[in-house]
Amino acid sequence: MANSQIRQRRESRASLADANDTSKVAALAAHQCLVQVSFESKQQVRVDTNSYQKLYGVVVIALIFLAFQFPTLFKSPFSRLLGDQPRGTYLRGVRPGVVPTFTADESKRDAVVEAFKHAWLAYERDAMGDDEYHPFSQKGSNLTKAGGIGYTVADSIDTMLIMGLHDEYERARAWVRDEMSFDRDGNFNTFETTIRVLGGLLTAYHLSGGDPIFLEKAQELGNRILPAFETPSGLPLSLINLHLQKGVADPDNNGFVSTAEVATLQIELRYLSYLTDEDIYWEKVEAVMVVLRQAQLPHGLASIFVDPNSGGYRTAAIRLGSRGDSYYEYLLKQYIQTNQTEEVYREMYDTAMTGIHNHLLQLSTSSNMLYTAELIPEAGRQGELGWRLVPKQDHLVCFLGGSLMLGATTSGAVVDHVSVPPLPHELSEQGKRDWLTGVELIKTCMATHDTQTGLSPEIVYFRTPGDGMDVQAKGKAPSDWFIKGSRPGAPPPFDARYILRPETVESLFIAFRLTGDTLYRDQGWAIFQAIEKHCRVPTGGYASIKNVDKVPVEYEDKMETFMMSETLKYLYLLFSDASVLPLNEYVFNTEARFPVPNLRSEILTISTGTPTPDLHAHNPHSFLIKRLVDLSRRFALYRELFRQYYLPRA
Repeated sequence: MANSQIRQRRESRASLADANDTSKVAALAAHQCLVQVSFESKQQVRVDTNSYQKLYGVVVIALIFLAFQFPTLFKSPFSRLLGDQPRGTYLRGVRPGVVPTFTADESKRDAVVEAFKHAWLAYERDAMGDDEYHPFSQKGSNLTKAGGIGYTVADSIDTMLIMGLHDEYERARAWVRDEMSFDRDGNFNTFETTIRVLGGLLTAYHLSGGDPIFLEKAQELGNRILPAFETPSGLPLSLINLHLQKGVADPDNNGFVSTAEVATLQIELRYLSYLTDEDIYWEKVEAVMVVLRQAQLPHGLASIFVDPNSGGYRTAAIRLGSRGDSYYEYLLKQYIQTNQTEEVYREMYDTAMTGIHNHLLQLSTSSNMLYTAELIPEAGRQGELGWRLVPKQDHLVCFLGGSLMLGATTSGAVVDHVSVPPLPHELSEQGKRDWLTGVELIKTCMATHDTQTGLSPEIVYFRTPGDGMDVQAKGKAPSDWFIKGSRPGAPPPFDARYILRPETVESLFIAFRLTGDTLYRDQGWAIFQAIEKHCRVPTGGYASIKNVDKVPVEYEDKMETFMMSETLKYLYLLFSDASVLPLNEYVFNTEARFPVPNLRSEILTISTGTPTPDLHAHNPHSFLIKRLVDLSRRFALYRELFRQYYLPRA
């Protein structure tokens, strides 16, 4: 894409660099703090440049002195509850004395490969090309009456390439080449289609060494998805008719769109722009981030619904589970995808993580298990808006433990190369906080596997002081967490299901790669064995179970596509050599796709006004030159902001 086109595009549209540039926001915030300190003196006397700089230095020194002399003044109640970080050799949350292990556990890895083949071959036999598979009835189904678009094939093909299943891959590739069609007059979910099908095709393109079949299909699908973004705000509608190429509002949510869904398209479509040299995909998803940045709430947390007309958040629940989860996940991953150079994503991520610590993290009453609660809006007696904290955590939230640990070693790092496991001096205070929180959340998620099947339910609730459960249960109430609505002899509640979800395994994989601690492998193996024992269907495939706390189990005749694309993939990577898809080179999307190796600084996002370099330059020194030019421009930008906001005007 030509630089002139980029400049013209940037001049013709609003972006975060215009009114919400991270550097400018930071400068304004610092300026406001300084004004508050020196307000009275500035009212009495005009401060010249030198005295203003001296005063600024005095304030900074004073704050540093206070931070060291009275550290508790700068700690939240939550951090005080967890205690001080040790000053020893080991980072809190890292087990002392553990020797990191990164070689493959071949027997366990191969067992996972066999499980994948058990799932895939049954699907291929009974339902090849259908969107979903039902292992007991041995048939497939599609998401629309007009037919499917191969959700399961697209969702699984990259796993075959990773596992070296060449025969299975060749047959799947032939189906994509000859049978895959997106010309379906039906409404498909914009988010699911992007992360599963588009992400799967892009990943297959990368892993296959650039097979054009996958990129051609990906670009066709990307073009059919684009009309979903044609709204007053630029936020995409929830559904897309791929035949009519028209966005469709979700009637079940009054036309509002899910925050997680509109904020979980960026990695895939940005990579499509990178590969095709067509910036329209990139523009559309960047515009979404501009809108969400402008609508950002002070605490950094997000309501689960946004109005596609106004671009503003609706009054709705604030949670890290369904409709909220991957919004937070992609803030970090967009920062990593751009080689940690786009500070706007880091600022949004850091603010959100602090908001989570301040408002959502809670401790259970008995064992001090760390979990995330939900905030539910309620109208008071006088009509005023209030918020009720609900001690409920979805299994979906279990992605957060690994995500926080990954964020601690990227956003929270103070050195270029973090050790494995990290050392205390390599992380900022926020990085240390997030690392420990991530470790503790993984412990809690593993604790919810303490069921009759060894599998975790879809949703758990935690005990709170004065909840009355001990009296009601006559001393037999659970000590920390429970499945709401679960009663002996009654039909199992929705919350009790296990639908082959991957989130805990995902966090275990990340935690293992960042520590080399085999504890995480042991926990992953226990989950895999439970899946094999209770979810494996003898005739082929795997099925969801209706109640994790009852054996023998009762099945639901459905194998979710993420069983092969995420759960088994993360288990395979957990037991593989650490050189397979290293975290410092690849960014996994929310469906365990890794459609993009880190794009370095080659693709420009929303935090600066720096022109985009030529994506296809082959000068061996071009990367260094680009980085020097980029740093020079950033320095000029910061210098101008300092002059404008810190120095008094004549």
